[in-house]
Amino acid sequence: MNKEIVIAGFGGQGVLSMGMTIAYAGMVENLEVAWMPSYGPEMRGGTANCVVILSDQKISSPIINEFDTAIILNQPSMEKFESMVKPNGEILFEASTILSPPARNDIRQYKLPANAAAQSLNNKRIMNMIILGAFTQLNPILHDTSIMTALKKVLPERHHHLLPINEKALHRGKELIYR
Repeated sequence: MNKEIVIAGFGGQGVLSMGMTIAYAGMVENLEVAWMPSYGPEMRGGTANCVVILSDQKISSPIINEFDTAIILNQPSMEKFESMVKPNGEILFEASTILSPPARNDIRQYKLPANAAAQSLNNKRIMNMIILGAFTQLNPILHDTSIMTALKKVLPERHHHLLPINEKALHRGKELIYR
């Protein structure tokens, strides 16, 4: 098993923390992991992306230009990364922020109303966990317990009171795939 993922959006959307959560969850499950963040100097509003590789074999290089999965949270990232998804790969994208959905017909596309789902749970900051739930529903390579264990490491301890709402968000994302 080898899964190459890019996650991209604006700073403040939880791009890097989603990638870090996936990477830590992979380590919990004894997978080989690479996590490579990239972001602009802005704290919020600038662009951010990260590459995560999960594998049951040694990872030769974290630098790749084609991905099995792209998780896209804004239009500029769609324009940059859509062409880098491998044929038969997948793009998961936020419904409210993508004006031009992918034009390719050789990949699977999942338009997810994650922002709306986060607002229905009264916390717009859990949108990234909703998307992560959808990803894990489509790609059952990480267990929910591993993701929650990883989230305890990613979230500062002062935010651990938010773990239950993040777990709800993870399950809500899985439900979005069944709709």
